[in-house]
Amino acid sequence: MSSARKSFLDLSFYMDRAVIFLLKKQRLVARKLLIFFLILFFSQKSFAADHGSDHAQIFHAFTLEGDVGEARDGRSRGLDFSGWVGGDYDRLWLKSEKKSYGKYEEKLEAQALYSRNFSKFWDAQIGISHDFSTDFTANDLNYLTIGLEGLAPQFFETEAQIFVSDQGNYSTRFKQEVDVLLTQKLIMQPYLETEIFAQDVRKLEVESGISDFEVGVMTRYEITRKFAPYVAFRYHTKTFGTANLAKKLGQRVDNFIAVAGIRLRF
Repeated sequence: MSSARKSFLDLSFYMDRAVIFLLKKQRLVARKLLIFFLILFFSQKSFAADHGSDHAQIFHAFTLEGDVGEARDGRSRGLDFSGWVGGDYDRLWLKSEKKSYGKYEEKLEAQALYSRNFSKFWDAQIGISHDFSTDFTANDLNYLTIGLEGLAPQFFETEAQIFVSDQGNYSTRFKQEVDVLLTQKLIMQPYLETEIFAQDVRKLEVESGISDFEVGVMTRYEITRKFAPYVAFRYHTKTFGTANLAKKLGQRVDNFIAVAGIRLRF
């Protein structure tokens, strides 16, 4: 058995153990255990590569975006971090998003995912997500997360994820975005994002089906590849049963947000 195959089987075993802990609601232990073994996995592969004939290297790429602006009913603030460390085929992805759209919407989540490249433009991912608060309500939740991330035709960057919460709820998230070059430095990036729930989740104040939908456009000016100020306009709305539930609870159903921010790459 090759060392890469053995490492992958070892990683699968450790993930299985972590998921069992998670389903038993040993949340903090499970999260730390999974992240530990992901880091250990990359360390082992790096060590093997350094002592092999190919001399593979470990790379990284991170993006940080921060912005402030106005929503319909108050100040808007956002912070988005994502990036990876690893090689051409195996990577550790770290993602975190924090946003506050006035009184209407707050969100804070973090993800740690093992990513494996299986074709020229696509990666399969598995790991742990944690919601400190959601688009719908402030409740801590842990998830087993399985996803695909890659480049669809016409250069659409695509992310699709399935979430299984520690309370047995199933949901999925789909996001696409594309860079449109207006000039070599001025770039417009339209995007869309939606979430679908398999069942009603009263704790999250959502009902089954498509729960919400967000579209927007960011326009950035790349002073350098690593530094770019931007402006963005976003429209977010709850949909179908979730929108009806929000109305019954006296909550706003949709929101329009305008922000200005800075994007850093390192």
